[in-house]
Amino acid sequence: MNCLQVNPDKVSKKKYLRFCPRQAKKTSLKTHGPYILSNALSYQKHVYPILVPEEDTLPMSIYLRQRTISRPATCSGIGVHSGREVSLTIKPAPVNHGIKFIRTDLPGRPEIAAHFNKVVDTSLATVIGYDGVIISTIEHIMATFSAFSIDNAHVEVNDYELPIMDGSAAPFVSMIRQAGVIEQEAPRYFFIVKKTIALHQGDRSVVIYPSPIYKITCNIDFKHPLINQQSLTIDVTEKTFENEIAGARTFGFLHELEYLKKYGFARGGALDNAIVIDKHNILNPDGLRFPDEFVRHKILDCIGDFSLLGMPILGHVVATRSGHFFNHEFLKQFFNQKGSWETSCLHKLSEPGSCATKHLAI
Repeated sequence: MNCLQVNPDKVSKKKYLRFCPRQAKKTSLKTHGPYILSNALSYQKHVYPILVPEEDTLPMSIYLRQRTISRPATCSGIGVHSGREVSLTIKPAPVNHGIKFIRTDLPGRPEIAAHFNKVVDTSLATVIGYDGVIISTIEHIMATFSAFSIDNAHVEVNDYELPIMDGSAAPFVSMIRQAGVIEQEAPRYFFIVKKTIALHQGDRSVVIYPSPIYKITCNIDFKHPLINQQSLTIDVTEKTFENEIAGARTFGFLHELEYLKKYGFARGGALDNAIVIDKHNILNPDGLRFPDEFVRHKILDCIGDFSLLGMPILGHVVATRSGHFFNHEFLKQFFNQKGSWETSCLHKLSEPGSCATKHLAI
């Protein structure tokens, strides 16, 4: 291609950017790092472009093939609400299996898929259920699967609630590291956000914008001098999750913990598996793991909740004063706005015809 003579309006933007990068800078053809700006969506006073990854510039953290663990890994602990001992084992699973929980303590070993249409309760944790069987408090392990791009796994538990461990996802990260991860002979499909999707209710909101990578921004505001307003944005990658998010613990206020225990909840809640705050102090002897551990844990919960879409996301989630219930409400709206996203493996973006769009019927 003769870049000095070619009319950039007569060739594809992708081809022109690849062969004529210097000339592209001199024209109205705008770039954003290794991404092409193909349209733009206006939301409030900001412009959010639809970014499509170039063929050779996919982030290293995006895996194109499905993944599972190499070998089983086991942990045990107590349920934060049940107070009961429980053992959990993660096992490899075949392609297109997804994440499924198995109750080994019940006849027939009933199985429940980790999907938002199986959510039955979000009052204190994310709970999935089917045919009278439930699995409770799945958000931390689901966040770990999502961050480590684990698409397929069996999760066997011998009680209805997963172990809370230390209140964070760090023990589950250790399990994945212990088990190892392998790629499988099948492409990964993604939810590729094409248009902004938003859910607002009072001062709460969840919005997702087009983005070539999975990002989360979380904003919290608690009327407490030790928390107040906190905000954080991260790219959801293995490294970022392991180093900056996984270790953030669940938290609660002393008066709420006492109330829950009075009515039979939080039976396993203690200072070794949660941050507990009274009116003026953090009661944990070792204090916080991060200065903004509270918002980091909210991001952890968001990653776990949004993983229940069943496929990885290419989009930027902005959650403001949200929680398990509101996250779940957003997932229902997301799925219903089918014109705002498409499902495809990323080969489709670089090799036309190599990856058909996946149609969902749920």
